[in-house]
Amino acid sequence: MNEPIVKTNTENGICIVTINRPQSLNALNSALLDALAESIENIRTDNEIKIVLITGSGDKAFVAGADISEMAEMNTVQALHFSRKGQDLLRKIETMDKVFIAAVNGYALGGGFELALACDFIYASSNAQFGLPEVTLGIMPGFGGTQNLPRLIGPNRSKELIFSGKMLGASQAEAWGIVNKVVEQGTVLDEAKNIAETMMKNGLTAIGFAKETIRSGLNMPKNAAILHESSIFGNLFSTFDQKEGMSAFLEKRKALFSNM
Repeated sequence: MNEPIVKTNTENGICIVTINRPQSLNALNSALLDALAESIENIRTDNEIKIVLITGSGDKAFVAGADISEMAEMNTVQALHFSRKGQDLLRKIETMDKVFIAAVNGYALGGGFELALACDFIYASSNAQFGLPEVTLGIMPGFGGTQNLPRLIGPNRSKELIFSGKMLGASQAEAWGIVNKVVEQGTVLDEAKNIAETMMKNGLTAIGFAKETIRSGLNMPKNAAILHESSIFGNLFSTFDQKEGMSAFLEKRKALFSNM
């Protein structure tokens, strides 16, 4: 029996999503995008899931790009729909009020790099490689890379990466602010689980609102973003978790958050 091309495993509010096409270095084709979209939608509607770790199967690749054998036969309309399918999937990850962590365990190229960029942050193994090599194929990034990368590291370095098609090693990606943490090969998923477990002890409703405030604020003028922040800050004082968190602090005990 063939294994699914996207595997999910949930335990204690943390869901691990594994992209499972190791024979193709987990390359994204239409079938894989559909399967991943289905998994992400199931996660969206599952109130028990609070944090999502995305990784690739095997020890060579997170996702080594989109499937070129499929793309090579596309016409203009098909390519447009393929791009929109990828963009729609990644926007769901970006805008969902759950935390997404990319555990990059090898090549994260093209659409794979764009998938990692859509997550809230990236942990990488020491053998990870990042790049947007689309120009070497006569095309350009189409899953949000030309927009998300400049917002993360600025336009100049983004242009260098996109125009050259070169790859960055894990340590260089960390130095440029793309990767949060580089860890020993074979340990990246465990490290991502550790930070996820730390976050699970906090007020997850507040984390969800903080994610939304950061995301929306980056697309607002500074004055509007500051006002938006204060509005969300004030609203959190109507939650059970705010009452519990501050009471626990004053009473010198551990807070028991209910995410309400």
